[in-house]
Order: sequence, then C-alpha cells, then structure tokens
Amino acid sequence: MHRWAVLLGFALAVIAIGGATWVYGYRQALDSLAERSVADLALASDRVSTQLQIYQELAVLMADHPALEQLDGPARRGAAQHLLRGVADKTAALDVLYADADGRVLASAAGVLGEDIAAEGYFRRALQGALGTGAAVLADNGQRAYFYAAPNFSPDGGISGVLVVVADVEDVEQTWRGSLPTVFFTKATGEVFISNRPELLFWQQTGSAWGAAGTGETGGVLRDGSSLSYRVSRTGEHEIWHLSERPYLPRRALHLTVVLPVIGLTGQILVDVASAWRLATLQALALAALCLAFGTFLFLALERRRTLAEANAVLESRVETRTRALQATNSQLRREVSEREDAEAALKKAQEELVQAGKLSALGQMSAGISHELNQPLMAIQQYAENGDAFLRRGQVDRVGENLTRIAGMSARMARIIKNLRAFSRNENEPMARVDLVQVINTAVELTASRLETDEVALSWQPPDGSEPIYVWGGEVRLTQVFVNLINNSADAMLDQKTRSIGITLEAGDRLSVAVRDIGPGIKEPEKMFDPFYSTKVVSSSEGMGLGLSISYGLVQSFGGNIHGKNMERGAVFTVELERWNDGGAT
Repeated sequence: MHRWAVLLGFALAVIAIGGATWVYGYRQALDSLAERSVADLALASDRVSTQLQIYQELAVLMADHPALEQLDGPARRGAAQHLLRGVADKTAALDVLYADADGRVLASAAGVLGEDIAAEGYFRRALQGALGTGAAVLADNGQRAYFYAAPNFSPDGGISGVLVVVADVEDVEQTWRGSLPTVFFTKATGEVFISNRPELLFWQQTGSAWGAAGTGETGGVLRDGSSLSYRVSRTGEHEIWHLSERPYLPRRALHLTVVLPVIGLTGQILVDVASAWRLATLQALALAALCLAFGTFLFLALERRRTLAEANAVLESRVETRTRALQATNSQLRREVSEREDAEAALKKAQEELVQAGKLSALGQMSAGISHELNQPLMAIQQYAENGDAFLRRGQVDRVGENLTRIAGMSARMARIIKNLRAFSRNENEPMARVDLVQVINTAVELTASRLETDEVALSWQPPDGSEPIYVWGGEVRLTQVFVNLINNSADAMLDQKTRSIGITLEAGDRLSVAVRDIGPGIKEPEKMFDPFYSTKVVSSSEGMGLGLSISYGLVQSFGGNIHGKNMERGAVFTVELERWNDGGAT
C-alpha cells in the first residue's frame, strides 16, 4: 500500500512539473510570437498608410491648381474635368473632384459622389482649413473608398473650394493580400474595412467592444451571411481569441492591435498560436519523460535493493548449510571469471580501435598537406598534357615524348603517395613478420613531409650505407604509425619557435635503435609522457588527445621492443629499440 501511495505521489508531482513547464514554455513562446506579430502588424499598417498617403499628397498638391480657379463657365469646367480625369487615370484613383464652398461638385473625373457633398464629414473638415479624411462604401457600385479632402485657400484667407481624391481601397490592399497572418483594419464602429482575408470584410462585431477580454462569447455576421464568433481569454499579458471554425482563420490566435490616427483606422492581427502550443507541449512532455525515466530508474534501484535485502535474509538463514554456500560461491566465481574474460576481450578490442583511431587522427592532421601533395602533380599533369597537345599539333613529336615522360613520373609519384596512405590507414590484423625498417622510416617521412613543409620544419634522415635491407620483427603498418606519431609530436613541440628541425638516426647493432630528436622545449613531465591522455597541448584543441605516445609505447612493447624518451641540452630525443630479424625469427 505504501508503495502505491509513493507511486501516486510521484505521478502527481510529474504532472505538476509538466504542467508548470507547459505554462512557462507557452508564455515564452507567446512572447516570441508577439514580437514577430508586432513587426508584421507594423509592416501591414505601414503598407496601408504609405499607399494611402500617395492620395493624400495628391489632394494637397492639386487643391490650388490654377485650372481649378473660377469654374464659372462651361469651358473652364470642361478643362478642369479633363485635368481631373487625367490625374485619376494616372494615379488609379476612383475619382478626383472639385467642389465649391457650398459643397456643389463643379468638376469631377468619374462623378461617383454625385453633385453635392456638403453633408460629408471629410468636406466639412476641409472647410475648417484642415485635411479631411473618411472611409465609406460607394452606394452605386459597392466599392470601398477612402477620401482625402484638401481645402483651396482664396487670397483673402477664406476657403474657395475643396479638392477630394477618392482612393480605391481594393487596389491598395491587393499588394499584400494573403502575404501575412490574418490582418484587418476597422473603422471606429468596429466594422472591418480593409483586410488581407476577403471573408472578413464588413464583419461587424455585435457585443462588447473590440479587444475586450471576458469569459462570454461574442461575434458578428460575415459578408456571406454566416456568423463568426469568438471568445477572448488572457495568457499573461497576451490576448488570445478562440474563434469558431472558419476556413483560412486560426481556431486559436494571438490578437494584437495598433491605432492609426493618421488614417482613422485601427489595425489588428490574428496569429495562429498552434506553433507555441506545440512547442510548449513538446517541452513539457520531454521534461515529464525525463522525470519518469529517472523515477523508473530510482524505483527499479529501490526494488532491486529490497529484493537483494530479502535474498540476503534468506541466505543468512541458510548460512549453516555449507554445501549450498560453497555452490553459491563457486557459481559466483564462474560468473566473475566469465565477466573478466569478457572484459579482457573488450579491452583488447578497445586497444585495437584506439590504435586505428590514432592512425586516423594522424591522417587528419596531415590531410591538408597530403591534399597539397596530390594537387601539385595533378596540376603539373594537366599542364604537361596541354603542352603535349600543343606540341603534337605543331608536329614536335620529341617534345611530346618529353611531356609524356614527365606525366608518367608525376603519376608514379601520386601512386606512391596514395599507396602509402592506403597502407597506413588500413586496420592491420595480420601477425607480426619480417619488416624492412629503412622502408618503414622512409614511408613515415614521406607521409609527414607535407605537414613538415607547411610548418617549416627541417627533417634530417639519412639511411645507413649499403643496399641490404635492415629487417626487424613487427608489423609494417603499426611500426609506421609509431614513427609518424613521433615525428608529429616533435613537430607539435616546436610550433611556438622560429627554428624547427628534426633528426632521425638509425644504429644497427645487436638491437636496432632509431632515435627521433627535436630542438623543442623538451619533455615537461618525463614520468607521465607515456600515460594515456597526457598532453601539454590545449584541451579540446585540434592537435589531439594525448594518445600518440601511449599508443606508440603499446605497439613497440607488442613487438618485443622498447621505447623511451629523455631531455637533451636542447630539445628531446625518443629512442625506439627493436628486435633484429634473422632467418630463424627475432634475435
């Protein structure tokens, strides 16, 4: 019973933590979404204001045009009407008209407002000497229009007339329709007048004011006769609308508003919060899963401990039975032997993989130089081939042969480099045998030559006199890796100094001895130099993990040889001692 109570308490705690995480993640996601939405709403508002401002400037500029003065005769009115019609055609305005101070239309481009505008608010505003604005739906064709009315001042300071520009709202909103989340602009009455979602046009809210948060549901009728209702809730500082299901509109949306007094409209945006909801849910589920995993592990550990305690009690009650105790001990020993054998096999495999990793690490350090070494012959081959083609067209056959000979030499050089790389990178599992030590050192020198040239390191290596090979007991690839590691370590030690040189000497006595010497700062802690992961380089740097000398030490020991290092008067020297090979094997 106690166990089930603990499990129930843990489950409730996980639910509480997951819920708190969801709330926190949801609010954080809403904050980020709100920042982007404010920018989107500002962009849409700027588009509308900027496009309408064109017509505002047109009204101000055209109000005092000389052609609109003294329209008391048919000829003057005809000229004014011709002027206004041309302006409307060029600016895509629905109409451009001029009315006298009594509101009578004296000249117009299209005549969409009739012959008298005295009762219009924008006209009365212009009569007061200010710029009049308004928004309405034209009665004759149902088009949405926005009005700018600019006064024309007479010389005595009075108002002699008013120029009205009628802008086509549908033409204004076409450039951004559908390019953003749901955006709409409402008049003071709450009616949607401009929107990038046509289904929202003329939506008139019935109920509480726009943006009022509450628990009740409110809405309005759409232009197609259907209703659109929504419920407002708050999450932190954010207002969330829960809309009835409609195509192209989110079910749950973040609602933001901005007042645009310049055009007398209020901009509003509805942004789907589904992404924030999903993100918060994923965060909560991830944390809950982590808590459940930890709880499960803890529960299993406690259960195991309890089980072991019960088993121990049973064993203590039977301790007097010596035979059974010996059998249990014997069984335990067999398991330990098996585990030790498995551990030994795993260790051996790990050592093999570590050796291969060391080789690949060395190859990674030398990759840039090797690419350079291969690129030079390739470019030379291309040049010789082009020259040979030119000589062939000229009939200079002897010069063509020279170029072909050079191409063959370059190809042989590339083949030798690739052969060395292929042999060095393979995972050698063959038994130890006779190995030409001079050839091994030559291969190591060739593999590191590009890196040494890049780092301006001088290498001194002179094989012993005589044409007979010097054979040792070992593996060719693994022995090559030893000398590559030693050369690279010596080069790394001298990176911070201007003069860099490495010397390799071979002494052929009873035991073959190869010394790799540098003029670097020496070995800082000689007693630790063969320890795994010991390195004087910066931790996590690209130079390695301190495994090169440890791997080399293990490889040389596996060949029956020995490796040791010491500091000299200047620099350090590493000496590799190997068993000489004769017809009977190692000596």
